[in-house]
Amino acid sequence: MKKNGWFLLIFIIIGLLAGALVSRWLAPVSGISFLTKPIEATWSPAIDLYVLSFNLSLHLQISMFSLIGAALAIWLYRKM
Repeated sequence: MKKNGWFLLIFIIIGLLAGALVSRWLAPVSGISFLTKPIEATWSPAIDLYVLSFNLSLHLQISMFSLIGAALAIWLYRKM
């Protein structure tokens, strides 16, 4: 199989999503709260030109399990 950047990006996104799901499922476990608590970042640029207005909102939540999932996805990609 030929490796390319798009395939790696898809792997990383799937790894982040899998890590986020594991983080949500394990959120009630109090002993690993440092792994399940997300760090949140929000970016909302807006332009108003009286004729045209543009609003974009990007909300990012990353937990340690998400980063572990992304690292695992990169490792799996390299093993292919």
